[in-house]
Amino acid sequence: MKTDIKKNLLHDGFLAGIYIKGFDGAMEILGGFLLMMVNPERLNNMIVFLTQHELSEDTHDIIANYLLKISSSFTISSQHFGIYYLLSHGILKLFLVFMLLEKKLWAFHFAVVFLALFIGYQLYRFTYSHSLWLIAMAFFDAVVIFLIWMEHNRIINNYFNSVK
Repeated sequence: MKTDIKKNLLHDGFLAGIYIKGFDGAMEILGGFLLMMVNPERLNNMIVFLTQHELSEDTHDIIANYLLKISSSFTISSQHFGIYYLLSHGILKLFLVFMLLEKKLWAFHFAVVFLALFIGYQLYRFTYSHSLWLIAMAFFDAVVIFLIWMEHNRIINNYFNSVK
């Protein structure tokens, strides 16, 4: 009885994790399309317009200055990279979520490798940015890897138990 509850919790966690990944993938695709519509010069002008009042009152405003710094370094090449990154990553995530929901065994292995590589990239980026969000995302991805692997094992065990 206790193992059934544990199996159900792991299965529910697996579903929750991949639904979150699916939502994240859909938002990345949407972000990629929105990024296609943004002209770097227009974005910079819009940020200057939106922050000029705040900076006239407080020239040291952290958020306004950060937005200005980011918008001034936003170039056509960074826009193209962002579009490519968001669309490819989002499409791959959604594809994997659908394949995991269809219980395609190859997708479990591919998803584990994909997420492990992404964790490596997040940790690499952390060495430059020191953003705790990257650590949090890497931790979440590690939990999802664990849940994917446990779901894979559950499917395999169910198959072999039904064959007996």
